[in-house]
Parts: sequence; structure tokens; C-alpha cells
Amino acid sequence: VQLQASGGGLVQPGGSLRLSCAASGNIFRINAMAWYRQAPGKQRELVADINSGGSTVYADSVKGRFTISRDNARNTVYLQMNSLKPEDTAVYFCNAEGVQGETYGSNWYRRDLWGQGTQVTVSS
Repeated sequence: VQLQASGGGLVQPGGSLRLSCAASGNIFRINAMAWYRQAPGKQRELVADINSGGSTVYADSVKGRFTISRDNARNTVYLQMNSLKPEDTAVYFCNAEGVQGETYGSNWYRRDLWGQGTQVTVSS
């Protein structure tokens, strides 16, 4: 099982990007999915989180500009980023917590999974 993130890139201030992250494998359930980011020289920080019921949490710095959503049938989480600012520049990582699945007849559980990261650069 792995998480594959996509959608990063270079965008001008005020622009928009949409990140996607899909979990592969025969998955029954994912408890929570989230996006984190890490800027150069800074610690990784939570951007947004969404649980299996659809409840969301956002960092104060992105409230009103970013929207997290998920497609449970596709085991995919999205991050719509609008009104981007230079301070949003970072590597964005997706995360999945409480992942349950099955492989070759054996059930498995992963407490915490991370995607490989996708670069978002906001610059004119």
C-alpha cells in the first residue's frame, strides 16, 4: 500500500492549484486523511485534515483559502488551494491514518502512511 501525491507546481501569487493523493491497494477503510507541508528550514506542519465522516480541520493560515475533500470510493484526498501566497511555498505531503485493507486473503492495518511529497512554489 502506498500514497501517491500529484498536482504541485509553480503558480503566481493569487493563483490556484489542486493537489490529489490516492492510496493504492485493496483498502477497506481509511480513518483520517490529511495534508502537511514543510518549507525550507521549517518543521512540517498540518495544513488540513478530514476524517471518515467528513469533518475538517484547517491551519489558521489557510482557513478560507484552502479546501480539503475526500473520495472514499477512490481512497483519494484532495486539497484545493486558492488565493495562494508566497508563504504557501513548501513541499506538501499527504497522510493517511488508520488504514485497513487486505492482500492475498490476509487483512492488514497501517496506523500511519505518508506520500512522497509534491512541491508547490508560489512566485511571480
